[in-house]
Amino acid sequence: MHSRNLRKERIGIVKSDKMQKSVSVSIQRKEMHPMYGKFVKKTSTFVAHDDKNECKIGDTVKIMETRPLSKTKKWRVVEILERAK
Repeated sequence: MHSRNLRKERIGIVKSDKMQKSVSVSIQRKEMHPMYGKFVKKTSTFVAHDDKNECKIGDTVKIMETRPLSKTKKWRVVEILERAK
């Protein structure tokens, strides 16, 4: 039997839920500027598969890497950690 490779997991905030069964998730990190040494906020956006259309804008979700589901969709929503207020 094959053992599955470890898949990347990220925690981010839902920025868009206008697509059917898909959400756009924004992940923010801080990186040090190479010359000035100041920490700069960098943002990455991922399109994730949301099978039950449960996610709403502002929710904090955990996403996991998966096989390509479409041209841009290579992640899926594992769980909703916190609902938007």
